[in-house]
Amino acid sequence: MNITVYIGANEGKNPIYREAAEELGCWIGRSGNSLVYGGSRSGLMGSLADSVLAAGGRVVGVEPRFFVDREWQHEDITELIVTEDMAGRRAKMIELGDAFIAFPGGTGTLEEISEVMSRVSLRQTEVPCILYSFNGYYDSLKSLLAHMIAEGFSTEKRQNGIKFAESLDEIKEILS
Repeated sequence: MNITVYIGANEGKNPIYREAAEELGCWIGRSGNSLVYGGSRSGLMGSLADSVLAAGGRVVGVEPRFFVDREWQHEDITELIVTEDMAGRRAKMIELGDAFIAFPGGTGTLEEISEVMSRVSLRQTEVPCILYSFNGYYDSLKSLLAHMIAEGFSTEKRQNGIKFAESLDEIKEILS
């Protein structure tokens, strides 16, 4: 399966995020799945890709041309797909994915997984959509989604396909 992971291009302040990204990457590589990600060599993105490669896995990066022009791409990945812009990047990553995981990251990570969450809610896709709430990272988002239901702007049925996992074991369970 192609597992699309949205993840920060920064390291974050706490090294536990890098360790968790490497653990996720090792599992993806060893499990025979492939990683689809943003294509960068920096931050958690680079750590994730490196760990998948070290575990013998396949890594497909998707980067917009202006990132490549700035030489942010990872040179050692299996395949790099270059898109014209960020919208093309998001579309290609969704097209390639059989499952989606949002690892802790910034606004770009949130933007990317939000599109998948919307497609799941609208029943445009039935692929796994997982927010990896490692270290409680997405707890506030989980509360916001519950608030949307409570205020009548969403329903449990619409959000049924949006899953939260606090550990790699929970991710494995959702994907099995």
